[in-house]
Amino acid sequence: MCRRCGKYYNASQMPQSQAPPPGGLFSLPAASQDPLLAFRCAPAIKPYLVEDATSPAAVLIDSPVVYSEIVGAQSISLPPGSLSSAGTLNVSVSLGGKMLANSAVPLNATAYEMPFHLEGITPQVTPYNLSCQATYSAGGSSSPQTFNTSAALYFLPDPTSGAVTKTDLRTGALLAKPANGQGGDYQPVFPIGFYTEFEYLASNLTVIDELQAQGFTIVHPIFEYTPDSTTVFDVFNRAQERGMYFMYDMRYDYQNSASVTQQVNSYKNWTNLLVWYTGDEPDGSSDPLNGTSNAYDLIHNIDGYHPVSLVLNCQDYYWSSYAAGADIVMQDVYMIGVNVNVSARFNTSCTTVYGVCGCDNCSPIPAGDTSAVPPNTLSSDSVPANSGIGSFFDVSDRVSSFRNRMEVMGWERTKAVWTVPQAFGGDPGDYWTRSPTGQEWVVATLISINHGALGVVPWTDPTPADIKANASSLALSLPKITPFLFNQTSVRSNYVVGGVDIATWITSNQTLVIATNTYYVSQSVNWGDVGLDGNGATSVFSSGSAAVTSPGFTLGSVGSAAFVLASA
Repeated sequence: MCRRCGKYYNASQMPQSQAPPPGGLFSLPAASQDPLLAFRCAPAIKPYLVEDATSPAAVLIDSPVVYSEIVGAQSISLPPGSLSSAGTLNVSVSLGGKMLANSAVPLNATAYEMPFHLEGITPQVTPYNLSCQATYSAGGSSSPQTFNTSAALYFLPDPTSGAVTKTDLRTGALLAKPANGQGGDYQPVFPIGFYTEFEYLASNLTVIDELQAQGFTIVHPIFEYTPDSTTVFDVFNRAQERGMYFMYDMRYDYQNSASVTQQVNSYKNWTNLLVWYTGDEPDGSSDPLNGTSNAYDLIHNIDGYHPVSLVLNCQDYYWSSYAAGADIVMQDVYMIGVNVNVSARFNTSCTTVYGVCGCDNCSPIPAGDTSAVPPNTLSSDSVPANSGIGSFFDVSDRVSSFRNRMEVMGWERTKAVWTVPQAFGGDPGDYWTRSPTGQEWVVATLISINHGALGVVPWTDPTPADIKANASSLALSLPKITPFLFNQTSVRSNYVVGGVDIATWITSNQTLVIATNTYYVSQSVNWGDVGLDGNGATSVFSSGSAAVTSPGFTLGSVGSAAFVLASA
């Protein structure tokens, strides 16, 4: 019998009253009344190469004091008073019994860097195991407490051909040399570009030229059939010539070891390969729980030079098992033009245990929230409790929940979250009665970035012209935005003012503000609402109506903007 996200949805096969719960829920950590230390370490860069051996390397130490039993958290005896006066950890990092680094590290530190040298370490294709130990003595205590953890250190030989995608684990940014293969330094890459049918690209290579001119940095071809190698070469080569990276998609084959081996060996040496892509909503189709991890291990055994990505569709269905098989975990909440309460295809209600509506476990906008209603949606002015109208906040909640789960699992350094904004709709008989407008697309995208998404791969191209124009405008503006997102010293804070979702990234001399209006009426925000004075505010991006006013700024219906201010 058919299930989606573990839930039955066809009443002729399983009546709703008899359906069992899907199971697979993420286990929330138990609360602790006593403080716990979640001592964690990770290399600053993955992977390091032989070419890096003469440059400083670093191990990152995280030492949060928490009150929940997240993975690896251990009891710590603290003296009375604030953590700032509770002393420090004595942290040592060793490899094979040899000390690499030793330092005093504050409690509650985030990405505290401990430098070390790679010289003397033999490069190898399998990861080394770093041992990290912290000792702590509370004031007046004669017996120190000891905390241990470990991390994988990838120190690889320089590739004989092709290129490398590194990950900066301080920020989650991908680092790559220019995609054109002409050499250059590693630079942060913010991936933005559409899933695209391979045949659409192959039939007209000038599409790639247009995508590059529109500011997109990646293309994600989807192979509905096995193309001949000449055609693949033509598409990938054209992307390389135009300086565009590609994500290589193995959605139909990722559980076939022989096929994965053949494809990885065939394409791993392309200089514009950015990431591999395996499972496409494997949780939705209940693929084997170890399928993504098996593919991940196989890919890394063949090619440790590129990260692996996948997209998860369900709000909470064996998340840890599927997410374990990726460096980049994407989410794809599609909440525009869909009824999140009643299935348009099966005419059943959608709950946490039954039904499929096209937006798993999504919540409707709150009752009475007329400002969140798209035009021409309701026949009356009232908004019932189960209106079925999707909320943009389901997108931000999904991104935030993925990131929170990574923190619980101890994966917050080694995995990143990307977003797959909806760029489709209106096919007869489908769940989604319409596509988003271009401005709605921007809202769904920016609300993801505001909550920590570090890549944008919309589904799917060809897309309506309005979406493409707005997506292009954002892509062309990103060079002014991403330096804040990938600045390891920037501090992000989140706010909701009325219907406006806002994030600020504060550095030593400037502040980035991204604001996106989830309402279909104008909204005004004062700078003081987000702890700023508005000094020198300059717009670096806008979608729809957006204006700076003396006390703050105003956004029109589903309008968005990004501003750069001078930091106080």
